[in-house]
Amino acid sequence: MSRVLIIAEHDGENLSPATAKTLTGALGLGVSDIDIAVFAADPSGVAEQAAKLEGVTRVLTVQHDDFEHFLAARLAPEIKALAGDYSHVLMPSTTYGKDVLPRAAALIGVNQVSDIQEVIDERTFKRPIYASNAIVTVKVDEGQPVVATIRTASFAAAGEGGSAEIESRDAQAEDPGHTRWIKVEGGEGEGPDLATAPVVVSGGRAMGSSEGFDIIYSLAKKLNAAVGASRAAVDAGYVPNELQVGQTGKIIAPDLYFAIGISGAIQHLTGIKDAGTIVAINKDPEAPIFEVADLGLVGDLFELVPELEKKV
Repeated sequence: MSRVLIIAEHDGENLSPATAKTLTGALGLGVSDIDIAVFAADPSGVAEQAAKLEGVTRVLTVQHDDFEHFLAARLAPEIKALAGDYSHVLMPSTTYGKDVLPRAAALIGVNQVSDIQEVIDERTFKRPIYASNAIVTVKVDEGQPVVATIRTASFAAAGEGGSAEIESRDAQAEDPGHTRWIKVEGGEGEGPDLATAPVVVSGGRAMGSSEGFDIIYSLAKKLNAAVGASRAAVDAGYVPNELQVGQTGKIIAPDLYFAIGISGAIQHLTGIKDAGTIVAINKDPEAPIFEVADLGLVGDLFELVPELEKKV
């Protein structure tokens, strides 16, 4: 009998929307038994949120002080210990999932299936390769557990309305001892989370400098949008790495995406292929970004963006 275990992503207080999207992918497997595991120092609040998701059978909480910080080296053995009764172990294909689940897959003794964007059946999936220029179909052998990450940009978030049971489980694995938490440092930016925001305003190398990005931040604030950037802008030092959108940055699927001063390299387009409406502003009418844009403005971005902001 097929059973699915989803490892919840959260910040200690709130369940990430990425988990609800992973649940949608799991529901596509056609199985009736889907559990969500919450590893945390205090899992109660997150567990209650997970229990409300439609389609969840049970929520398993594993409480330990070690889980206050999400160290992959500590969590992977716990996932292995919990996963023995499951045919599928899933996580979102986020920074967190990409850090934790490959370790768990190695401990379980299987190859991970990465970045699933379509479920064909319980053991057959489609995932992008070559910067999303091609799609490969992957089939997992019978008798082998499926350990996989879900491309959240390809799935809508599961709705609420569920009332799953919440069960407590003991932590089973010992701390491997070779990894310890030091600290986390974040940027000073405010606004919605880039990974889940419905509206994103991104700037490219044409912004010219960190100061040039001021008009990006200003428009984003007006639209209550997240700020993103191309790899070229990040490499130039205009903005921090966590704002990078693309193959080596964040894969996003906002309802509305502004590509400002971004030429449209394939690596960037990979990160926005599932976006809804794309608006491009660029002085080069031959820029590749216009081939995928729904709306385009050709001209000086430093004139057009302030004018656009006045109109919204």
